Amino acid sequence: MKFNPRHALAAAAFVLLAACGGGGSQVDPFEPRRLIVFGDEHSMLTADGRNYSVNGLKLQAGQTVVDCEANPIWVQTLANGFGLVLAGCNTNSKVVNSLLYAQPGATVERVRAQIDQHFTGGGVNSRDLITVFAGAHDVLELYAQFPAQTASQLKAQAGERGRQLAEQANRLARANGRVLVLTIPSIGLTPLAYIEKAARNDTDRQELLNELSAAFNRELRLTLINDGRLIGLVLADELADGFVKFPSGTGLADVRQAACAVAVPDCTVSTLVVNANAGTWMWADEIRFGPRLHAQIGTSALTRAARNPF
Repeated sequence: MKFNPRHALAAAAFVLLAACGGGGSQVDPFEPRRLIVFGDEHSMLTADGRNYSVNGLKLQAGQTVVDCEANPIWVQTLANGFGLVLAGCNTNSKVVNSLLYAQPGATVERVRAQIDQHFTGGGVNSRDLITVFAGAHDVLELYAQFPAQTASQLKAQAGERGRQLAEQANRLARANGRVLVLTIPSIGLTPLAYIEKAARNDTDRQELLNELSAAFNRELRLTLINDGRLIGLVLADELADGFVKFPSGTGLADVRQAACAVAVPDCTVSTLVVNANAGTWMWADEIRFGPRLHAQIGTSALTRAARNPF
């Protein structure tokens, strides 16, 4: 049976209504008319449809080309669930109803500039679904300053970066947007963290990356508007933790190594390291998600948007 996003959203609304005891008023499913995406490369496609994970392939006119619909990133899953179209993957030439501001390597400061750029050209409204997902590059930027700065100093700064991102999400919500905010999976779980731990013995580098990530997420969550309506929170950090703690339960064969043998966004299912599998390896490269983690985050984001009482 073909998946129908409207049926899924209606079902989610029914569950929410039942959980609230029914009542006499109707609960309408949230049906956004536009998707606006802020963040780093985890949330973006290139102009020719490549992602910063493991790209799928297809045959076209006798040639093997990237298939933007295969191995979708999380924001594609979210868009598809609401019938929204991304410019980077518009194979049927439909009307594009999304704006992607996400950029490779974007930090929280860059996300603020992305939001400034959007407000310069227009506003937001209650039919805009807005995603905010950044912080990994802030953690990496701060980590690079160790040991010139102490772990305590860096954790305080990581927390401040989390507060700053939350303030930007609050800014969008107060402007009448409907916002999804994602916590960051711990950089301490990445292949980079294992490499750093093995290469440096001045401190537990993996644990430091865990602590910086946790400080960022903690202050992000504490600073967000918590009215249960304007902002929906997607706990991507807990999803990633679950993948690492229970890999067999998620069908993963490897949660520590990078699958790609070439740099993203040029990595495809035909350019993986020996024995790697795009569907069963958690990480595409040293810091970026593989397709399975993207899929889980996307499903969680769609569920949150459908059930949040926007």
